[in-house]
Amino acid sequence: MAGKKQFDMGTVLDAAMAQFWREGYADTSLDDLSRATGLNRSSLYSSFGDKDTLFLRCLDLYVTRYGEKYDAALSRAARDPVAAVRAFFDVTLERIADPELPDGCLVAQSAMAIPVLSPRVAAHTKKALGLQHLRLRAALLAGRVPDRVAEAFAVHVAAVNQSLAVMSRAGATPAQLRAVVGVTLDALTQAPRV
Repeated sequence: MAGKKQFDMGTVLDAAMAQFWREGYADTSLDDLSRATGLNRSSLYSSFGDKDTLFLRCLDLYVTRYGEKYDAALSRAARDPVAAVRAFFDVTLERIADPELPDGCLVAQSAMAIPVLSPRVAAHTKKALGLQHLRLRAALLAGRVPDRVAEAFAVHVAAVNQSLAVMSRAGATPAQLRAVVGVTLDALTQAPRV
């Protein structure tokens, strides 16, 4: 039927997300997105609007996909906050180890590019980055970690999690990444409980 879109939106968004993830927002052109998705530029514009809008859809897809996994990992925090944080890190380490996925993390990569992003994309990226802190803080509070300590560990764990993505992109080995996680988990075992 003429005028009807002949592509799967999920497949196109996955391909665009992978392109942004591999190359970053600033280094991804519309021609790159066209090659990655198989859609011509006019189809990209008519389906998604501008590059910012497509990127935001991809960032939301990424945050939702991995956010659900992080939430599942942290769901046992009330019983055992250290095991929950270990499971949280495992989500990241499994993503990093998956040869089918680009290296690093789309959120971390985007956060590093905030100075060159449009205000709208920068604000959305900051919000996506903040979600990890919020979910970690809530989980640690559920695990009876005192408020001030939960806040400090939430900031720390989120920062370590983002650094794992950066380190993996720079060539750190799985053993090195697990060692970094181990230091954080050791410190968390010493945190007081209420």
